[in-house]
Amino acid sequence: MAKTALASSPRIEIGLACDAGSSNAGIYGLTDLFTYAGEFAAKRQNGDARPPVRITHWRVDDCTAEVRCAYDSCPGSPHALSLVVIPGNVQAPEKIETDSPLLRWLRDNHAEGVVLAAVCGGVFILARTGLLRGRQATTHWSFSDRFALQFPDVLTETDYMIIDYGDVVTAGGVLAWADLGLRLTERFLGASVMLETARFMNVDPPGREQRFYSEFDPRTKHGDRTILKAQQWLLTQRECPVSVADIARYAALEPRTFLRRFVAATGMKPSVYQQRLRITRAREMLEFSQASIEEISWRLGYADVGGFRRVFRKVVGLTPSDYRRRFCQPSSPRDTSIPEGLTLTSERTLAAKG
Repeated sequence: MAKTALASSPRIEIGLACDAGSSNAGIYGLTDLFTYAGEFAAKRQNGDARPPVRITHWRVDDCTAEVRCAYDSCPGSPHALSLVVIPGNVQAPEKIETDSPLLRWLRDNHAEGVVLAAVCGGVFILARTGLLRGRQATTHWSFSDRFALQFPDVLTETDYMIIDYGDVVTAGGVLAWADLGLRLTERFLGASVMLETARFMNVDPPGREQRFYSEFDPRTKHGDRTILKAQQWLLTQRECPVSVADIARYAALEPRTFLRRFVAATGMKPSVYQQRLRITRAREMLEFSQASIEEISWRLGYADVGGFRRVFRKVVGLTPSDYRRRFCQPSSPRDTSIPEGLTLTSERTLAAKG
């Protein structure tokens, strides 16, 4: 009997920790991804009768206030979790709880050597366990300020799609569950199974970065009307560098006072802020025109095209050519104007504040 039970038990158990607000796409997407990975791994077992992967879903039972298994792909044998993933969660960023049965359950499993991973808003739940303290973590780029405010002892790095410490893993982006699932598949089942799963799902293997997709969304709700006015003016100056003295003059402030207030309000120096605006404009030109890289560099005031390429890659994570190959609209006319009706999030936000 002991041998039969051993032969029928999976090699690894992957649990999904579900809470109110958990993304159905994340729950069922990860379930499918790990199911596919398990099937591909089974073909490589060389006669081993054990299913490679057991997938379980875990939720807090409201009656007992205990975390219980709500779904089991291989019921019957004792649970032996190797990995717990917290899917994306739209409600988690709004919560302020510091303890709950789910948080205690996650901490207990981590103490037993279980790897914990979280996606998008689910990273807020993982952060509330205290296990990210002193580490870098990523979440959806639009949650960056909120996450940093709630967890000042965690280093927020939302440029990255995945940050992997081995025992805790965080992933940013609504659909980053696919990147995370493949990364964990590679760790637990091997690179060959991961690549086969990625091909089957028509998903790029891990390696994307969140900054490929994120827009520049500057702070505007800072209460400094003078600085907000300067921000609105800078939007009209995206295709040319402007000195701090020029911006201070427009804002009717002494340069040192302007610099101090601008950094306090926006969280960045005017030169860095302008750079982000110009690179955002470059992204528009690469997506919606056929202008050459040299033309775009010149239009944006970069006399050295090599310098423009380096700055673009530093901010976006791709070279201008690679960015165009990924995101260029196929029917773009040969001009660098923005199609009618197309505006940036930052422009809409600033315009609304005006």
